[in-house]
Amino acid sequence: QVQLVESGGGLVQPGGSLRLSCAASGSIFSINGMGWYRQAPGKQRELVAGIISGGTTTYADSVKGRFTISRDNAKNTVYLQMNSLKPEDTAVYYCNANLRRSVLQISRDYWGQGTQVTVSS
Repeated sequence: QVQLVESGGGLVQPGGSLRLSCAASGSIFSINGMGWYRQAPGKQRELVAGIISGGTTTYADSVKGRFTISRDNAKNTVYLQMNSLKPEDTAVYYCNANLRRSVLQISRDYWGQGTQVTVSS
């Protein structure tokens, strides 16, 4: 089995910062990419930021310049540093990993359980 365990969510005031972490564990052969998605009430889940094995990153336009995604390949962990947070960043943030469990298996997506981020004064 594969597990993605997220941490770091919480309540923060506008303009504040939070750092999310997500560690992948279990039977993992290789990880192609990891990323963060978010879903606000009444809205669809959207990609916030992603990073592939070579280090290339991608960001939603709404978070460019404020959020930074990074990855520790040795620990199978991805981080999301969120600065200058705004109320519209409030959502449940989900970690995603596209990985292979063995050389005989194809890659597929795995998801964390989600962590709440609330930006409010």
